[in-house]
Amino acid sequence: MKAGLVTFYHLHHYGALLQAVATQQALANLGWDCETIDYFVNQDNRILKPPTSPGRAASDAHSALHYKALRTRWLRFESFSKAHLHLTSRYYESRDALFRENWPYDLIIAGSDQIWNPVIFPDGRFDPAFFGAFSSLRKIAYAPSFGVPRIPEGMEAELRGYLDAFSHLSVRESQGREIIREIAGREAQVVLDPTLLPTAEDWSALASPQPEPKGSYLLCYCINSPGALEPYIRQMAEKTGLPVVQLCGTRRRVHPKARMILDAGPAEFLSLFQNAAFVCTNSFHGTVFSIQFQRPFFTSVAPAELQALEHSRTYSLLSRLGLTERIVGKGDAAALDDSIDWPAVKTHLEDARQSSLAYLRAALADVPVPEESPQNLPADPRLADRAHCTGCSACRNICPRDAIILARDREGFAYPAVNPEACVHCGRCTAVCPALEPRRASRPLPAAFAAWNQNGDIRRDSTSGGAFSALADYVLEGGGVVFGAAMDARQHLRHTACFQKEDLWRLRGAKYVQSDLDTVFRDVKKCLETRQVLFSGTPCQVDGLYHYLGGRPENLTTCDLVCQGVPSPGVWEDMVRHIEGVRGRTLQTVRFRNKVEGWKNSHFTAVYDDGTADTHPLFQTEYGRAFGRALFLRPCCYRCAYTNLNRPGDFTLGDFWGLSPDELPEQQQKGISLLLVNTPHGSHIFDQLPLRRQPFPVERAVAGNPRLAVPVAQPAGRGAFFAAYALQPFDEVLQRFCALPPLPVRAVSRVLSPEVKTKLRKLLRK
Repeated sequence: MKAGLVTFYHLHHYGALLQAVATQQALANLGWDCETIDYFVNQDNRILKPPTSPGRAASDAHSALHYKALRTRWLRFESFSKAHLHLTSRYYESRDALFRENWPYDLIIAGSDQIWNPVIFPDGRFDPAFFGAFSSLRKIAYAPSFGVPRIPEGMEAELRGYLDAFSHLSVRESQGREIIREIAGREAQVVLDPTLLPTAEDWSALASPQPEPKGSYLLCYCINSPGALEPYIRQMAEKTGLPVVQLCGTRRRVHPKARMILDAGPAEFLSLFQNAAFVCTNSFHGTVFSIQFQRPFFTSVAPAELQALEHSRTYSLLSRLGLTERIVGKGDAAALDDSIDWPAVKTHLEDARQSSLAYLRAALADVPVPEESPQNLPADPRLADRAHCTGCSACRNICPRDAIILARDREGFAYPAVNPEACVHCGRCTAVCPALEPRRASRPLPAAFAAWNQNGDIRRDSTSGGAFSALADYVLEGGGVVFGAAMDARQHLRHTACFQKEDLWRLRGAKYVQSDLDTVFRDVKKCLETRQVLFSGTPCQVDGLYHYLGGRPENLTTCDLVCQGVPSPGVWEDMVRHIEGVRGRTLQTVRFRNKVEGWKNSHFTAVYDDGTADTHPLFQTEYGRAFGRALFLRPCCYRCAYTNLNRPGDFTLGDFWGLSPDELPEQQQKGISLLLVNTPHGSHIFDQLPLRRQPFPVERAVAGNPRLAVPVAQPAGRGAFFAAYALQPFDEVLQRFCALPPLPVRAVSRVLSPEVKTKLRKLLRK
């Protein structure tokens, strides 16, 4: 039996060539003669290419300086391809040539790599050749990748037509399965990348050792800037004393003392991984061969993948093998000296290999695929994953056996952890979790008001217009209790109860850090038995409280905040220690947004135990700059389910930004609250509050507060920040990520337009 394989193979890229060789070998082991169809458009393996940009010209200049090594690499790729890849006797230079051929095969197999990614082709469309559309023969797919989280609009029908021609479908990552399920209404099996089908012994037989390096070394293989890997490379080199060997990849040094290897072909690539003492990589196939040869490793993924790990091929593979903690730049990353349980990994890999081969046998034979055995079933109890968990504490509070604690990860955020000895598997924590169920249907649009407190002292002491204090006073005057966030003596932010007006000052003002709820929901429930309660917090905290209570008690009033995202408590507390260390004094009070120069020029004010104080514009401080860039927010904030007008609270409070100079001009210097009234209960209370107010269309509220419409975007540097935070002294992290740019840079930045800045950034990245 004979098969024709369409895949990427021709570009001198280690992963592309090795996956094509592996696919052919897998088919040969199953008794099939496989030929790779010699077709690839937009290919260019020339060492020196015509310069099309300053970045391309710089690359060519580097290539010219290292031409001898790069020529050796080119020859090694060509030699490996001829020795191990079975190509058609003819090169097909166009799609038309493919369609004219009379193919001598029993089937066409669409192979691995990103052959189904429309974005990478010159016209931004699918290439029909990689769906086997040039032939009426039966078609199967083995591990192709779409390479994008979703198919570009308008291409769905085209893709559906291509997929209908396949008798058997598989993909390389779970996101591809979701795309096929949604667009074609078919199931596709997630299988291993072909490079994982051969064993380490199989690959060792193809390896050809480099003359150097000799002895142990730290191998770095980065296909782009190391980013979050950089502190791991530096720390590993320093801790172990291993020389750094950099396989290029990117030609920028990833370590000042890295020995650059430019001449390695595929056989030498295999040898370098086989003999490394440790590997740092941001390449998928670098990760694959670290696993194949059981080399301890750390890997990183692109910032966009880190934001949505379910879309990442690296995460998809590592989750299957129980190795997700080897991805750096996230809160559950392994410590530098954590070992890998290779026997367990080997067992998982062999199970996945046999499942993938079972699919391939069935597809080749045109019989139904055996049912997959369950993979990585979550253990009871089921809690929200790290990307969606808000830390609302509902699970912690509902547990009747106190089997759940909230433990901080390497990013300084608290996540639920289950004590298996205490857990009785009652399922209450799963049932109460807001992140495990869709948000409830939206209410009618809220009423929007600009509002301010008539008491000038309270208004001055508040972040904006003092509307929260008016609401809190109303509840306290009725014998109720107010729950809100306050700093303790060590500047740890926690939710606490306030029973009298004299203590209300502690709850006023913005606090740019996530508050500790611990068992506060239980305290709220207890108070609700005898009195009115006002609970103020982020929308996810308010929603968590309602889930814990199982409904909306009549004597509970809630106020959610227009939230920009919650910063890491761990980072904040390290910042406190840093400030105290620099000043040589203990912080007594912090005001994140002090109105010493008016509402629109917020100051970060620190008051010390000796009565002295520092005050600076918020966004000129290290903490304020990083907060403004959304650098250390909780992962769920970048996909927040509450950034809309479907608010959980009776009220929503924020600043009424976006007013023109002629709107309430006398009030803008003093601060104006945005107040959304979301429920009839809220409307009843609002009518009784001693607030000055002016109604506005709710669209104006959204225009001035974009977090009422969309989540904050995750910055590209977040993973690198937290990778450094996990390993380096905090002062070094601040200097790298939070310090003000040099004065000349700031001066130029004020002059250049945003468009020019964008063009410069793109140019520097090339």
